[in-house]
Amino acid sequence: MSATTTSELRNTPRVNGAANGSGNGNGAEQSWLSPLNLHWAGVALLAAVNVYLLVQMGLLWHSASKRDADAMERQRITLRAADISARPLRGLDAKLASSTADADRFYTERLPGADSEMLAELGALTKRENVRLARVTYAEVQVLAGTPDELTEVKMDASLSGDYRPLMLLINSLERDKMFFLIDGVTLTGQESGMVNLRLRLTTYLRGAATRGAEMEKSEASAGASAATAETAAADGGPVR
Repeated sequence: MSATTTSELRNTPRVNGAANGSGNGNGAEQSWLSPLNLHWAGVALLAAVNVYLLVQMGLLWHSASKRDADAMERQRITLRAADISARPLRGLDAKLASSTADADRFYTERLPGADSEMLAELGALTKRENVRLARVTYAEVQVLAGTPDELTEVKMDASLSGDYRPLMLLINSLERDKMFFLIDGVTLTGQESGMVNLRLRLTTYLRGAATRGAEMEKSEASAGASAATAETAAADGGPVR
């Protein structure tokens, strides 16, 4: 019986020790799951979530700022290109009116109104440069027929003769003449030191019927106004000027 008691006594501490160890483990687990520790764990988790959200917001703001800057730059480039494209159109009304006035002045001042004017000018130039005009033929073609800007294109083929220098002066005079002459071709035969034959192909334009009609109406109106002034002066007994 004493042996049995001794054996039980020996085994008793081990059992108590095992029981104490199990108790200590449960106590440590309970200490980690305490309300205070859970509170701090929640705070840490919220802080981590806030940091993540702040990082994401920063990335999004940076990306949006970059896209806005790129969009603004593209808009500036588009506006600059549109401004450059619109520059030729600025003052277009004034330019159009000026061009129309220049064209009308060119029609009335540099284009002949009849064949006789064209031939008379050519004859005057050849006489001034001491060049003999042997013959001239011409053909007419309507241009812009039926419009206010109607013209008649005149193709001339002239044969001339004279010394070399006067013929060159004639060509220069034709190019600089107030009446419009376009030289299409020049053919010289002969030597520079003697008589030279020149075949000259020219182009000019006759003013259209509408333009000539407007000029005639203007001349008739001016003549009528002068006649009316003269009649008024005669009725008043004053001198006619």
